[in-house]
Amino acid sequence: MAIQYTCGDFMLFQEQLKKMRNVDDKIIYALNTSIPTESFKGQLSATEKCKDLYSSLESTYESRNNIIKNCIAITANRVKELKSKKDNDPDDVNVCKDFKSEQRKLRLLQSELSVEDIIKERTMKIFYEKCKVFIN
Repeated sequence: MAIQYTCGDFMLFQEQLKKMRNVDDKIIYALNTSIPTESFKGQLSATEKCKDLYSSLESTYESRNNIIKNCIAITANRVKELKSKKDNDPDDVNVCKDFKSEQRKLRLLQSELSVEDIIKERTMKIFYEKCKVFIN
């Protein structure tokens, strides 16, 4: 199920990202339920479970990255439009206010890419600690 996202309201966008990052927040639980204990090793394939989880993580990272980059592009275009309007009419207070607001939102969106890198690094470290013996 794809989560609908919006770039217009940054707080709502962050809330949607938080929901999408749920898999990262629960990585230890996912790994513990994926990797069988000694008594169940014959019934479940830890290698397949780790590969499936890895595939799911990669897909999630790509999706989130694309969503963030799409919002950055949309917001950057909006900043460009507002800058042009501001240059044409520097006394328009509403345009100046909107321009600054969109610039701020653009910086926040760009910082989300760094947050993504940190989350991915943390999650993959945990993943490899648990699955390194099962995957090549």
